[in-house]
Amino acid sequence: MAKTDAFAFLDATEQAELVRQRKVKPIELVDAAIERIERINPAINAVVTPMFEEARAVARKAPKGPLAGVPFLLKDIGAPCAGVRMTEGSAFLRHYVPDYDSELVTRLKRSGLIILGKTNVSEFGLMITTEPRFLGACRNPWNTDRSTGGSSGGSAAAVAAGLVPMAHGSDGGGSIRIPAACCGVFGLKPTRARTPAGPDYAELWGGLAVQHALTRSVRDSAALLDATAGPDIGDPYWAPPPARPFIKEVGADPGRLRIAFTTATPTGRPVHADCVMAVKEAAALCADLGHEVTEASFAVDAERITRAFVIAVSSSVAATVDGYARLTGRKPAPEYFEPVTWAMYEMGHQHSAPEYYLAVEELRRIARDIGRFFLNHDIWLTPTITEPPVPLGSFDSTPENPLEGLFRMSSIMPFTPVCNFTGQPGMSVPLFWNADGLPIGTHFVARFGDEATLFRLAAQLEAARPWARRRPPVSA
Repeated sequence: MAKTDAFAFLDATEQAELVRQRKVKPIELVDAAIERIERINPAINAVVTPMFEEARAVARKAPKGPLAGVPFLLKDIGAPCAGVRMTEGSAFLRHYVPDYDSELVTRLKRSGLIILGKTNVSEFGLMITTEPRFLGACRNPWNTDRSTGGSSGGSAAAVAAGLVPMAHGSDGGGSIRIPAACCGVFGLKPTRARTPAGPDYAELWGGLAVQHALTRSVRDSAALLDATAGPDIGDPYWAPPPARPFIKEVGADPGRLRIAFTTATPTGRPVHADCVMAVKEAAALCADLGHEVTEASFAVDAERITRAFVIAVSSSVAATVDGYARLTGRKPAPEYFEPVTWAMYEMGHQHSAPEYYLAVEELRRIARDIGRFFLNHDIWLTPTITEPPVPLGSFDSTPENPLEGLFRMSSIMPFTPVCNFTGQPGMSVPLFWNADGLPIGTHFVARFGDEATLFRLAAQLEAARPWARRRPPVSA
């Protein structure tokens, strides 16, 4: 084991405590993480824009904050960092360098985290695999022929491989939870508007998307959310304030929760036996922990939801590309984009403003229907995705059939988007590995604004079925 690997699988909380006790200096943590990235990243392509010298400069100044000195990575989308390229996985933005920090990045820095670089992402966050043509495919540390999931795949792979203890992510349809499931780490999508999207956006993807992180431990996710949550000046709305800091929920008694589980997809498509087994084992574990577990779900019109979701997302893609065109002075053209992105861009331009508005309202109407299900249940438990991590190339599209990848994708992710159009918090928890040694995440959803229950339950599951001891073949 390399000397720098001594810190590799310590979580952020423990690394911050070492700094606080002056047992280690921030520059030591940063140099060790940089060495791991330089040694391991070529095998997985998780980090695409290094910020090593900037990180060393910050570390030497002894940053303050609850997470002071802990190495961190930003997803290369939705998180402008002054003076650092932000491509959103697209050749269209290969030269774009913002001159300001987003509010989220400001809060991350204020917490004492030291940003070492940007992580790989699917182009404009569209796909649930991280294989952008511009940046190259990110590879799963558990099997480098497999997908990391997406769009926060670079962040998930970096955490799983021990490069950093946690990394930024964003989730508009499952883009935190799906990579967490594929890479065997913890991934929480917070309540809508829990974290700020400004100054560029009042809301992301019409309120579908929210930002947070991929982490090794439950307590790290809670501590980070405490550091970043809350409205920004001028935000149009915000999530209900928590009763107390999220970190205090970790280890708190969740009580006897009413947990409903299902392995049946709303579309009627089959679920892989490994993913069914993961849910059934999670349900049995919850019952053993004293929770009331029943098999139940809610009826939805999958076709109606899909149409509204596609209108909302494609319209948002068109607006995003046009916004960057204004900002950079570049004219969008198909040669700058992947076939699926260009198809979604053109599709977005075909929708009228009333169509977009009605699609968003349709999703919010469905959210109210689903909300009624949670009057009688505290948690909904499902597979995160319907298959184990798929081979790289599974979602490729061609110019002749540019939406082929999206159709394939829709069969794998029938559960996670529910949280995006309801705004509810959801998490993928790494409780199961299949016979091939691949992680299979299980998905837990709570009521709107109720991350507290998820953190209590997640910590209970983590204590009962620890996952931190597991190491992928490609890791520090």
